[in-house]
Amino acid sequence: MADPAFALSIVVPVYNGAATVGELVEALRALDIEGGLEIVLAVDGSPDNSLEVCKKLAAEPGAPVTVLSLSRNFGEHNAVMAGLARSRGAFAITMDDDLQNPPSEVKRLYEYARDGGYDAVYTYYEEKKHAAWRNIGSRFTNWCADHLIDKPKGLYLSSFRCLSAFVREHITAGYEGPYPYVDGLVFQVTQNVGRLQVAHLPRIEGRSNYTISRLFRLWLSMFLNFSVIPLRFATLFGIAFGALGALAAVIVIAEAISESKPPQGWASLMVAVLVLAGVQLIVVGVIGEYLGRMFLASNRKPQYLIREVFTRGDGAVAVERPAVNTQAAGQPYRVPNPPEPQSEPKR
Repeated sequence: MADPAFALSIVVPVYNGAATVGELVEALRALDIEGGLEIVLAVDGSPDNSLEVCKKLAAEPGAPVTVLSLSRNFGEHNAVMAGLARSRGAFAITMDDDLQNPPSEVKRLYEYARDGGYDAVYTYYEEKKHAAWRNIGSRFTNWCADHLIDKPKGLYLSSFRCLSAFVREHITAGYEGPYPYVDGLVFQVTQNVGRLQVAHLPRIEGRSNYTISRLFRLWLSMFLNFSVIPLRFATLFGIAFGALGALAAVIVIAEAISESKPPQGWASLMVAVLVLAGVQLIVVGVIGEYLGRMFLASNRKPQYLIREVFTRGDGAVAVERPAVNTQAAGQPYRVPNPPEPQSEPKR
């Protein structure tokens, strides 16, 4: 592991954050972090002018700001992976751009992780200031995570988290798939995890960028990418309904033998057929989702693509354009060497 250039890196995925990211960066630059800090802003194909705002922030004096301009909207966890891969701190904190996590809590979170010797620290809130449906969805996701990924029971998975350089380097170098779930990757690396209660503020601008469909896609990344338990559930469903069908067959045969007239039951028969067909489609869908994700990963669907990188140069913004063959899946990709020319056979 290379020696860190900073004590702390702060990674912020930016999407529709033009109105708040400036205030966030100003507050982060005001923090007194022994060893220095850097700020990495991953602009995730934002449709507003977030990129222009972030480029201006990169040119201003203060703690260095690196701006990653992703080629399109890849999703929050993909943008976080891009920022983590670029960060150089001994610890890295990930946080949103909406100011619901107070920047004043950043230093406390960093010192808690550093002094406690934790590989990762997750925050939790006494009262969340999200909409009711978001809170219900978060509780359901955390309940699923308790059973699907190897995390401590009851640990709240917050996007405001602190990771050591050890964890950061292993999750960015070890996973190239197009559907990253940062928390699942963290628990594949370590169980040395702490928790810290922090304040949570109401959103001061706009509304959440998460829709139900986006939350569902994120839930699928956790549900399918880090466990085979859904496939085991599919097997159990099959066994349970097979046993139920066998029991029903015994009952029908018994009634046919004991009754002088054929047993009535057209409606119940149709209900049974529809239920079994539905279960079969669900099982096939789960298997198909696994196969589809394997297909996309084997075809190197990119985890993220960085169009440009903006940093502070000599009085202006310096622009770096990554080479095409280095961002195929968020990780370096090397073109294979051409085959050696074959000599003609001797006559």
